[in-house]
Amino acid sequence: MSQPLAGLRILITRPRGQASQLADKLVELGAIPVQLPAIEIAAPLDFTEFDAALRDLKRYDWVVLTSVNGVAAVSRRMQQLALSPDLLSSRKLAVIGPSTAESLKAAFREPDLVPHEYVSEALAATLGEVKGKNFLLLRADIARKDLAEDLKKKGAKVTEVAVYRIVTEESSRLSETEPRPNYITLTSSASAHATLAKLREAGREDWMKKVPIACIGPITAQTVRDLGYKVAVGADEYTIPGLVEAIIKHAKGVARA
Repeated sequence: MSQPLAGLRILITRPRGQASQLADKLVELGAIPVQLPAIEIAAPLDFTEFDAALRDLKRYDWVVLTSVNGVAAVSRRMQQLALSPDLLSSRKLAVIGPSTAESLKAAFREPDLVPHEYVSEALAATLGEVKGKNFLLLRADIARKDLAEDLKKKGAKVTEVAVYRIVTEESSRLSETEPRPNYITLTSSASAHATLAKLREAGREDWMKKVPIACIGPITAQTVRDLGYKVAVGADEYTIPGLVEAIIKHAKGVARA
């Protein structure tokens, strides 16, 4: 098997339970994954709004889930409340990205809509006429408001409910002897902020300037720029496989230089 990333140390900042897809692929390609979970996924502190939305799913025309974490949170909570999966499956369902689509299919059914570009703006544009429609957005507590605002501007009625929280992973630390990696991978704006904080804490903030930063999509990339750093690698397809392909392409360019 070709190993275009042989010997390269690549920092992975995804939550512990979600890092394996990226880590395993990097190992196949010869890289050395260095795991520094920057964030973790936590349950809501208060389930009142979440539970109310799930019990009243019939009043929504569309239910939108923007992440694998959202699908998992909804599935888990519906089971805890003894609610039939049919309550969700009977609604029109929209998701962002193929991974979320696969998770939804496994837990409930295939989504009715997946935009070609895996960002919320593309979803709003793809939905078409939404005036007067009721939308339920099941999302993270710190999710961007862009999708809700776009839908409201088009005349939709939007309810937003945080079904999980994104919090800093407190237990992960870099070893004092950990050498500087060849790449830093970032897969969300939250992970960008949390990774910077962890590197500062470890006295390795200079890595953000000296190490090529690889971002999964344009929102994450913009966050990195807003923090004052450069993005060296951006995925054409905003997925883990797309991120890996972008790193391979960049690494080949560096090797030829």
